[in-house]
Amino acid sequence: MATSSGQSGYDLSFKILLIGDSGVGKSSLLLSFISTSVGDLAPTIGVDFKIKQLKVRGKRLKLTIWDTAGQEKFRTLTSSYYRGSQGIILVYDVTKRETFMNLADVWAKEIELYSTNHDCIKMLVGNKVDRESERKVSREEGMALAKDLKCLFHESSSRTRENVKRCFEELALKIMEVPSLLEEGSTPVKRKLDYEAHQSRCCSS
Repeated sequence: MATSSGQSGYDLSFKILLIGDSGVGKSSLLLSFISTSVGDLAPTIGVDFKIKQLKVRGKRLKLTIWDTAGQEKFRTLTSSYYRGSQGIILVYDVTKRETFMNLADVWAKEIELYSTNHDCIKMLVGNKVDRESERKVSREEGMALAKDLKCLFHESSSRTRENVKRCFEELALKIMEVPSLLEEGSTPVKRKLDYEAHQSRCCSS
């Protein structure tokens, strides 16, 4: 069971953003990660977010995962949500080539424009691999684009849950390896120690 999100409930808190065209399965990917049931979801209106707590390498992590609308008309609503994100997942649908092309043409440019963390970890995720017979984007193409955009890469299926947990866990793991991102994140344990040190200095003077 997830622990409470109080000061003692987690060691590190990360903000993760899901971006990509409408209909690529961002919401399903998120739901597949945080719950046991994934049905047919209506498109996200504006921005939604979910919180998931997990343990990675002995650290208790709180992930606040922002699910953004892919439609053009909501694009202005989402720009502010890039602020402070330590991880960004760019999702495309392997059965729809246009959603793949838009990663470089639209979404990578948005990251450059709006992301405030230059060290943030990016991951490319090709979703809906359970529909292999309808595939329009090869795994090799996905890997090549990920390399160009300096992203991690995975293919997944929110329907079968293939690689879903792995995507989020690997992203969290990579964030943990970047000191500047840990400073950006919320570290309750560190704050508590800093406070206690400050108190002891005050009292001893």
